[in-house]
Amino acid sequence: MLKLIDISRFLTRSSPSFFSANYLSFAPLHSSLSHRTFSIMASASSSADEFVKGNIHSNGVAVITLDHMDIKYKNFLDQWEEDPKVKCVLIEGSSPRAFSAGMDIKGVLLKFKGQKHTSCPKDIHRGVYFNMQDIRVQKAIHQLDGWRNNGFWYWLIRSRSFTRTLLAMPENGIGLFPDVGFSYIAANSPGEGSVGAYLGMTGKRISNPADALYVGLGTHYVPSGNLGSLKDSLLASTFSEDPHQDVAALLSKYSTQPESESQLKFLLPHIASTFGANKSVGEILEELKKHQQMAGWAKEALDGLAKGAPFSLCLTQKYFAKVASGLRSNDAALSKLSGVMKLEYRIALRSSLREDFTEGVRAVLVDKDQNPKWKPPSVEEVNVQEVETLFEPLEPSTQELKV
Repeated sequence: MLKLIDISRFLTRSSPSFFSANYLSFAPLHSSLSHRTFSIMASASSSADEFVKGNIHSNGVAVITLDHMDIKYKNFLDQWEEDPKVKCVLIEGSSPRAFSAGMDIKGVLLKFKGQKHTSCPKDIHRGVYFNMQDIRVQKAIHQLDGWRNNGFWYWLIRSRSFTRTLLAMPENGIGLFPDVGFSYIAANSPGEGSVGAYLGMTGKRISNPADALYVGLGTHYVPSGNLGSLKDSLLASTFSEDPHQDVAALLSKYSTQPESESQLKFLLPHIASTFGANKSVGEILEELKKHQQMAGWAKEALDGLAKGAPFSLCLTQKYFAKVASGLRSNDAALSKLSGVMKLEYRIALRSSLREDFTEGVRAVLVDKDQNPKWKPPSVEEVNVQEVETLFEPLEPSTQELKV
């Protein structure tokens, strides 16, 4: 199993360059979002105080304890970002049980069930992207032990250690798409982004530390047995004028190489030839069908694609291809995270209003019959022009994401 020290385990106060190679930095977003947006996010759970607690130790280590992802997480980071006493931030779960870093989509949709004209999905995405863009990840590492992540990759970008963590992006299976910045990670993945596209489209789980490091989701592997000592050392540290070097030294001391090799690295030639940015969903399916009898990974990929909404699969392929192409050509917008997030915000708002989203949540999370009625029901029936409309600028009445 996999354990992950990530951006939510240690944030270090130092120059922005500390995690510039390991983490994605988000610029502040100025927005006129109403309080209702955030109250909706919180109301799906309960009091934020129950889920997020924070305190600062005498040596400058600030600790956030999470039971559930909540906007109060961002509030602590906002406060501590400007606090000179805070040298780094340690973020951990409150229970040894599995922790999901994603939002409670089922709870949100059940709350608004029956309201045909609810703005809840749009409000949720506004809140998520506002939250995400206001986090400047300069002094964070996450340690994720026994966490599972079905989204909210922006909390996990460039993680630090893995032992018992499952990572996956199965949003196509509920009629959405792999969002919150994963396209940017995917574009930087091996095979000119093909490995990331493969993971995003199929919803393939990563439970192997070597795979997580290979894809670029992590930088250090810390075995489960070393995490307690790593935490104790962090809390006992006396930080120099360069805290990020202090934390980096601790990570090097307690990290090691994964015991197994990366399976994705072994499969790279096959993945690259099948999930390249120039391949349509239809072409990908045909290629996989040719090899499914001889290659187990191809059969597994077909099974993963079969769970996704046809429209979502086409959207994901088109979107990831755009970002990968933009990165390679050094496009003024899509070669930078800020440009990617602006485009993604448009897609997120629009895709969350499609019937596939509510139908996917119904079939997978509510009724659990695993039999969604997608519209359209097949890849062949997806209107490519309709997919393209999701990338267009937002209507004048809807504010674009500002970064």
